[in-house]
Amino acid sequence: QVQLVELGGGLVQAGGSLRLSCAAAGGIFSSYDMGWFRQAPGKEREFVAAISWTGLRSTYADSVKGRFTISRDNAKKTVYLQMKNLKPEDTAVYYCAADPGINRIRVVSSEYNYWGQGTQVTVSS
Repeated sequence: QVQLVELGGGLVQAGGSLRLSCAAAGGIFSSYDMGWFRQAPGKEREFVAAISWTGLRSTYADSVKGRFTISRDNAKKTVYLQMKNLKPEDTAVYYCAADPGINRIRVVSSEYNYWGQGTQVTVSS
């Protein structure tokens, strides 16, 4: 079983940057695909980015492509989401998710079984 803890959220002005981290405990982190999702008030949880267990493959939602970068450090059992050029519409609770690695990157939240508690990101205009 994997426990996930997100850190790094906060309040930032539009155009600013934040880096989220998600530390894992338990399980074999290096064998897990990892994803980031977000949920804004009144909206459904949406996919942001995902990275394969090897770290060799990643994918992004169109809304964040070119601004966000997902990465992982298997030695530290941590996945990161570097967010640049933040926009007010990026405001949401950000969640990291994990599931044992398979041969494709998953972008649907229901395909992940392990979730962190979330961290709030607020972007002011």
